[in-house]
Amino acid sequence: MEMDKMQVVWKNQKELRCGYTTGSCAAAAAKAAAAMLFSGEEIRQVSLMTPKGIELYLEVEKIQRENESVSCAIQKDSGDDPDVTNGIFVYAKVTKKREKGMTLDGGIGVGRFTRKVLEQEAGEAAINKVPRQMIREAVQSQIEKYEWDGGADIVIYIPEGVEIAKKTFNPRLGIEGGISVLGTSGIVEPMSEQALTQTIFLEMKMLRDEGHRYCYLTPGNYGNDFLRQTLGYDQELAVKCSNYIGDAIDDGVRLKMDGLLLVGHIGKLVKIAAGVMNTHSRQADARMEVLAVHAAMAGADRETVCALMKCFTTKEALDILEKRGLLEETMRTVMEKIEYHLAKRAGEKMKVGALMFSDELGVLGKTSFVDELRKKIG
Repeated sequence: MEMDKMQVVWKNQKELRCGYTTGSCAAAAAKAAAAMLFSGEEIRQVSLMTPKGIELYLEVEKIQRENESVSCAIQKDSGDDPDVTNGIFVYAKVTKKREKGMTLDGGIGVGRFTRKVLEQEAGEAAINKVPRQMIREAVQSQIEKYEWDGGADIVIYIPEGVEIAKKTFNPRLGIEGGISVLGTSGIVEPMSEQALTQTIFLEMKMLRDEGHRYCYLTPGNYGNDFLRQTLGYDQELAVKCSNYIGDAIDDGVRLKMDGLLLVGHIGKLVKIAAGVMNTHSRQADARMEVLAVHAAMAGADRETVCALMKCFTTKEALDILEKRGLLEETMRTVMEKIEYHLAKRAGEKMKVGALMFSDELGVLGKTSFVDELRKKIG
């Protein structure tokens, strides 16, 4: 499917235009640069098949040639999705190598990891796994097409990323010097905040109209996968609430639901212990503060508290708590505080429970009504 055939999606009777990710921009720029480098011809438009199965046709801009390299840029278009990267230029420079093989790195405006985070090593450019694969495959396709016997060095750079990064939480995530090159599907499907919260309401209303007075809430795919794969629960009875946990609880009260069971990863749910009901990083990031305080309550010394406050990910923090024998008690009091804030938001007419997990450790804790709510949902 071409981009011009899927330019819009409908959300709550509103027509919204789709866009494409920084990962797609980087891959398209790299493909165009490689094509010009190996063919010697100038290319003004490049095609790119995204992981979502949608083919993009993108304008190639800011072309620069050198003896053994070509650089060019693709302008990011986020569609109707609010995004600070909309309109920026994502550049790729491809340089010939006589020996076979390919290297991929980030230049100015692409952040670097200051420590190992998930699959990324310290010092690596903040180009996520799927965009890395897209970029490499795009350049490899041109090496094969033009029968180049050697390899290529690829550098992705985003000059505007230096300033944009100052508006993000990237330093808290262990990324410094620029933004990340992101995107798992290659396509940005817009969802305004109002449209998203209304969709949450409509999904819950549909379940309520079908006679379900109880349902699960999950922030996203992690929660849904955990429901299905680990707990064996029926994800058809789950409503995705994204970051809008407070709004989803309000919807439950409005629809006169009897109970909601929130199932989510610690990276999202731990924020509720601080009273944060919109868990998007733009709104608040109280993860380490919560864990450090509750670890102190569990008897952690000053060194441990300081170590927790320096963590970038909840996985790092959980490793510290587990190694120092503080995990169980810390999670117990965290869940108590989560239960307090959920009950305060829901009021007396609806029960809300929460089950919090991590990928490595499984279930970390649950509130008082979890087992009761699970049976009610069925």
